[in-house]
Parts: sequence; C-alpha cells; structure tokens
Amino acid sequence: MAKKKLSMVLTGDIILGDNSEYFFKGTDALLAEADLVLGQLEVPYSDRAPELLDLYRSPAVLAPLPERVDALALTGNHLYDAGEVGVLDTIDWLKEHKVPYTGGGRNDEEARKPVILEKDGCRVGYISYNCVGPRATWAGKNKAGCPYVEILVHFEMGDVANPGGPPEKTYTWPEPVSFARMQQEIAALRKECDVLCVYLHKGIVHKPVKLADYEQVVAHAAIDAGADVVSSSHSHILHGIEIYKGKTIYHGLNNFIAWVPSLRPDFKRTKGVATDLFDPEDWAKKRIERFGFVPDPEYPTYPFHPEAIYTCAAKCIVEDKKIVETRYVPMIVDKEGVTNVVSRTSGGEEVFSYMKKITDQAGLNADYVWDGDEVVIKEKQK
Repeated sequence: MAKKKLSMVLTGDIILGDNSEYFFKGTDALLAEADLVLGQLEVPYSDRAPELLDLYRSPAVLAPLPERVDALALTGNHLYDAGEVGVLDTIDWLKEHKVPYTGGGRNDEEARKPVILEKDGCRVGYISYNCVGPRATWAGKNKAGCPYVEILVHFEMGDVANPGGPPEKTYTWPEPVSFARMQQEIAALRKECDVLCVYLHKGIVHKPVKLADYEQVVAHAAIDAGADVVSSSHSHILHGIEIYKGKTIYHGLNNFIAWVPSLRPDFKRTKGVATDLFDPEDWAKKRIERFGFVPDPEYPTYPFHPEAIYTCAAKCIVEDKKIVETRYVPMIVDKEGVTNVVSRTSGGEEVFSYMKKITDQAGLNADYVWDGDEVVIKEKQK
C-alpha cells in the first residue's frame, strides 16, 4: 500500500478586522485542501484594551480561524501593543476555541511551549521566536509576551559625509545567550516530533530583496538544531527562499491576510488611547518617511508597499514522516484587500517572476519550477 502524503501549509502574517470571514474567500480552497495549516497571528485582540478601540480588534473577529488553522504562532513585535490585557485576552480566546498556539503566553515558560500536532501518525512540532523586538514584547518570569532572540546592531558610516543620515553599512548578529537558548529548545523539540517547523519573526520591514546579516545566521542555526523547515514573516513584503543542507528557508512569506486601514496616512482615531508603545495614528504618518513609499489609496484596507500585493503561502509535502518536497502557492492581493490564490495563467506568472527576481538579487540559491498552478522549490545547480 502506498504511503499517504500529507500537505502542510505555512502562512505569513494574519491580521483580521471588520468582516473577517469575507477576507478568506480567496484562500479557503487552499486551506481546506491542506492536511495541516500553521499560521501566524500578527496582532492582539481584546474588548477590554483601550489601545485597540476603533481598530476592529475584538476577539470576535477571530471566529474564522478555528475552522481554518491547526495552530498559530503569536510571536511578533505587535503582541504587546495592548499590554498584558491584549496578550491574555488573545490567548484566552484561542484556548476557549481550541486553537493550539505557540510563541505567546502569560509568562516566559508558557510562551516557549511548542505545539505538537499529530496527523495520520506523523507528529509535527511548531515553535517560534521574535527576532525584531521591541523589548516590551519579550516574555519574562512574571510577564506576558513572546520568546525571542535578541539581535545586536552596529552601524558604520564609512566614507559617507552625512552625519545623522543612513549609515553605509549596518551589521546585525544574534546575542549569544538568547541565541543559544533558541538552539537548545529546538534541539529538545526535535526529540519529540517527526517533522519540526520553526517560525521566525524577522526581516527588514517594507524593504524589497535585502536580508539583514542575522537572518541567515539564525535560520541556519535553527536547521542545524533540528528544524526541517523555517518560515518567517514581519517585513510585509516577500523575500526570497533558500535551501540550506537540503532544508527550505522561506525568508519572508509576506502577508497572508492583512486588514489594516489604520495604516493609511489619512487614518484618524475616533476613540482609543495612544501609548508610547502603540500609537497607530502617529505611526501611519511616520512610516511614509521611514520606509519611502506612500500607500496606494486604491487599496484602502491594505496600505502596504506597492510590491506587497505579491505574496504566497508555503506548502510542504510530507511522506513517511519526512518533508519530501517544498513549494509555494502564488497569491495576489486585490484592491478589496482580499488575498487570492492565483493560477499560472491568472497572475501566477507575475508572482513567479517576482519571486525569481528577489531570490536572485538577494544571492539566494533556490530555483523554481511550475507544477500545475503551484511552484516546486529546488536548489540551483552549481
């Protein structure tokens, strides 16, 4: 008898808001066909947090998730936007609705607990780490938050005669203690599962192509410690794919579903309380100067970099308790803000060309081959 193949889908950032069920219409077929779906929930949800008023961040908008995902990573720079209340209300809702999660908790011990799922006799582990900060998001002994790898940064001005301007070179690397802890925890989980998936919240925000130094260092270390696949998001734009020791690293899956009209430059709060950590109205203005793009007004709920309309989901084929093939499923976000899986002839070639370009320009070694309407990932021949 032939061994059953399992398909596992890994998503980028999920941010739900008003009419959240509607925004899954373009991806529902993909999720329904998958045997396992591992997602990443980007922001907290609470009816009690004044910071979240007028942002449609009631836990009720999470209602579409239990039928569509098998586990969620909560790890990220926004987990603590609404403080302890936001973290606790989010995880309490997930517990009540029986959605397994990792990467967030009431304290450090809970936040670091991985998820282990079993499907057709195959045990799949899921664990995650925040590599971008801020420190307020980090879980502590008696503080809610997420597990993390601290990233150290050094700037060199070089010969640029522009004090106060952008440096000529930015160096980044993982701080040894938190980095070693990540490796130890992945190695421990390796003993408990057949397939191990690591999610990293990492990347340079809204920046095409470029990877920071630390990204490959941390991703490679995750595989050396036992990961079978590494996925990541945070930059809200696609980044390339790499094969390391035969294992696939998705360096940036971009957004899966993102409903964030609060990022529009004309956003005005009608209620809600701004804090030093979270002021969406101020941030909507600052990000234009910081990242050098103005959101397209024709995408009112999806005000991201113009190239961020191209996105994808990762897909792993598992056979005999091993990942035997990795793929990506091309998707395009329409002007309604709906993410749609696209066929090769209905937009897929655009995504394919974009992925090939950014992978090559980043000096990564993945190559891509069509199989129907999905793209198989292979290592480039030297």
